[in-house]
Amino acid sequence: MLALRSLAFNLCFYLTTTMVAIVGLPALATRPGVLRVARLWGRITLWFLRVVARTEVEIRGLENIPAGPILIAAKHQSALETLALCTVFPRFAYVLKRELLLIPLVGWFFARGGMVAIDRSKGTRAMSLMNSAAAAAIKDGAQLIVFPEGTRRAPGALPAYKQGISHLYTALNVPCVPIALNTGLFWSRNSFVRRPGKAIIDILPPIAPGLPRAEFQALIEERIEAASNALMGSGLKDLAGAGYTVSSHETPAAAPRR
Repeated sequence: MLALRSLAFNLCFYLTTTMVAIVGLPALATRPGVLRVARLWGRITLWFLRVVARTEVEIRGLENIPAGPILIAAKHQSALETLALCTVFPRFAYVLKRELLLIPLVGWFFARGGMVAIDRSKGTRAMSLMNSAAAAAIKDGAQLIVFPEGTRRAPGALPAYKQGISHLYTALNVPCVPIALNTGLFWSRNSFVRRPGKAIIDILPPIAPGLPRAEFQALIEERIEAASNALMGSGLKDLAGAGYTVSSHETPAAAPRR
């Protein structure tokens, strides 16, 4: 059943993504239009995830979101939080690698939606260019979403935070909102399996601007990791109750059929 539900969800997800992108082409005229299409895509996907894959997504801590432009530092375990956060922040902008702009259809929405693209081929200049683009987005009122580890990490993997988040925190001088999660237990990276249960995204209290860079770097990692590890514990119990076990790499695996 797990394989069938996962297959059905993935078919729904990719077909819906293609249809929304095509039908939403007129929205490319404006950034607000692009963001509305993204929110619609996120809500439809979360509905399919709940109904077809039986994976519920709970978003906690909405009261911790400050008004105005902010920097958001989110744990990154799967594609799930990428689409879920679209439904939470009305003026979101992701920091992403430039190569994603080259994806047919979807890349057009990234480009027109005001995302901050990093051109890694620029070497040492990439950080300066990112800061400039991020500052422009913040000036426009954006809620700038950054994945401080730069890529998806498996639940329980050792943290690998980059210095880019503290560079942005210092340069932008706005509150930084940490986000913890356990989504990788249910929507694993590089896997088509979608496991049933409750994935949790927890928006933590903001960190005020003005901290020394090194102090902020240590604090953001400590807060996100502590909260994400706690959520992983509750998620593993959820999976165990549904009949799933954990592999040696701390990635959930289906229990053998009896």
